[in-house]
Amino acid sequence: MSDTSEQETTTGTPAEPDAVPVESLRLLPDTLGRVLVVGSIATVLLLPFFVSSDFWMTVLGAAGVFALGGLGLNLLTGYAGQVSLGQAAFVLIGAYVAAYFGVDQGWPLPLWLGAATLVGGLIGAAIGPFALRFKGNYLVVVTLALVFVTVHVLRNWESFSGGLDGKSVSDASLWFGVDFANLTLFGKEFSRLQGIFYLTWFFVGLATLGMANIVRTRPGRALQAIRDRDIAAEVIGVRVARNKIIVFALSSALAGMAGGLDAVRTRFLTPGVAEAELLEGIRYVAVIVVGGIGTVTGAIVGALFLGPLPELIEQYSETINFTVPILDQPLLKASATSDGVMTTAVLSEILFGVLLVVFLMFQPRGLVGMFGNARRWLAAKRRPGPTEPADAAD
Repeated sequence: MSDTSEQETTTGTPAEPDAVPVESLRLLPDTLGRVLVVGSIATVLLLPFFVSSDFWMTVLGAAGVFALGGLGLNLLTGYAGQVSLGQAAFVLIGAYVAAYFGVDQGWPLPLWLGAATLVGGLIGAAIGPFALRFKGNYLVVVTLALVFVTVHVLRNWESFSGGLDGKSVSDASLWFGVDFANLTLFGKEFSRLQGIFYLTWFFVGLATLGMANIVRTRPGRALQAIRDRDIAAEVIGVRVARNKIIVFALSSALAGMAGGLDAVRTRFLTPGVAEAELLEGIRYVAVIVVGGIGTVTGAIVGALFLGPLPELIEQYSETINFTVPILDQPLLKASATSDGVMTTAVLSEILFGVLLVVFLMFQPRGLVGMFGNARRWLAAKRRPGPTEPADAAD
């Protein structure tokens, strides 16, 4: 990606190209950030030692997949301003590419996961030039069409995808001598889902580190300039077309990686229907909006908060169910044909929509923004007042 060209002052000498505070260029600018990163790494490493439930490992593994796809979408939408509903299509493509090369061709994990990432990125780069012609709602329609095209191709390309019968995916999780399907650490044997949890969140960590380095340097500032004023960015030297294509490719590559990891987690793929994939695409949008659009950690926070929501509602449906007084029926149906107001799937979709609207209206910066506001409020409370001595805050 390119950045703004060096501008010249009125005297003809080059102006300073980077008037950016040094603190903002640091990867971890303060102590709290360092503590949170160390705490997050420790949590990921220690969690499988204390949590052995298949349900929770499934939920947290799925959250990792949403975090990866959400990181890519946040880079595209939050930093470059390109709204997309097609992230689920790239995840689906990545899953089938991983299944094809990992199962049909017998490739090892680094190769089939790399293929899923590469194919996702190449398709994103191919779509990028066409997406440049559209903005706003028109771009949303283009990415929405991509979902329907992807589902149609996968449902009919039976030699590649298995068609409507679906496709089985083997564990194929051997990586540099480590078998994540039968992982043993410090004498403790882990289940397949615990091993996949480690694998998924390892790549979430790598993607987060990569995205943090992109957005805090020149390429990230170029993307934000495009998001805020693309014509002005072009005038000052930002190569808008090239940057948009590259960010589209990076976003799609992360989605492809997420799909590859999701395939080995679920072990069975089916194209489903386009409407379901569309809802999945909206789910990715909700993840970054609720977590914090335009922030590095927003996708991870949103994925942990919203990603497991349908599974949690399904698991605890009996606990949260109650009788609706006016209708004299239970809120949740045990099945589609039983008595009740709605199924757990419908309830989760309603909650996604409600949370999306509420955060867009009242907290556009999401949960990460709320945390930042709380930090600033506490910092302001600690500062001495105008008549207080300087050490009063201590």
